[in-house]
Amino acid sequence: MVHQQVYWFVMDFPKRLSIFRKEKGLTQKILSDQVGVHVVQIRRYEAGDAQPTLEVIKKLAIAMSVSSEQLIFDKDERGPEDDLKLQFEAIERLTQEEKQVIAYLISSSR
Repeated sequence: MVHQQVYWFVMDFPKRLSIFRKEKGLTQKILSDQVGVHVVQIRRYEAGDAQPTLEVIKKLAIAMSVSSEQLIFDKDERGPEDDLKLQFEAIERLTQEEKQVIAYLISSSR
């Protein structure tokens, strides 16, 4: 079963990498230079023939100004729903004391 999960990851990552690269107007060569890997390796990632290390994923994300989660996960695969995202954004603007109250309420509701 673990093998299937890895296979699934390999199938989705190449497409996202290619889409983000093209949206940013980057060639494979420019991206490879920014990340510090050979252009052939970028081609292999996009073809699904290789998987980057975590360090390379980090560099890819930085080079394309996206989060590593955007590269790895589908839009709805990870994270809170949109209505919760808005609430979390509102919480970020609260004082530390107010945040502690909310954290207490969430932890006590389990």
